[in-house]
Amino acid sequence: MKLRLIVSIVAVAAIATVAQAKPAKQARAGKDLGLSATQKSEIKAIRQQGRDKTQPVADQLRQNREALRAAVKANDAGQIQALSKTRGDLRGQALALRSQTRAKVYADLTPDQRQKLDARQARTQRRRAKRA
Repeated sequence: MKLRLIVSIVAVAAIATVAQAKPAKQARAGKDLGLSATQKSEIKAIRQQGRDKTQPVADQLRQNREALRAAVKANDAGQIQALSKTRGDLRGQALALRSQTRAKVYADLTPDQRQKLDARQARTQRRRAKRA
């Protein structure tokens, strides 16, 4: 149990670090793809709409996490099971919303930009596969 807590804390710290680094990567991505000013503003709006849609689910996930911690401390197996199922459903919703946002951004790209993005994603997957 303590190990899970430690792993969770480390994961949250890693996510926070990556989240802080994202703007620089995103700026570089726009430059690499050769986005026009119009595309940049449209993509920015799409991403903001995505964040707005995802925020309520993120809030529910946070509440679920706190309730799950309390259930663990109370050793309430039934509540742990129910909260775990809810957590899975919420994570699925969040993933669907993020994927819809990505699909809208992808649709806003030209065929050449899509090809460049696909190639970059393939390189990233190869690097991740080497690490695993």
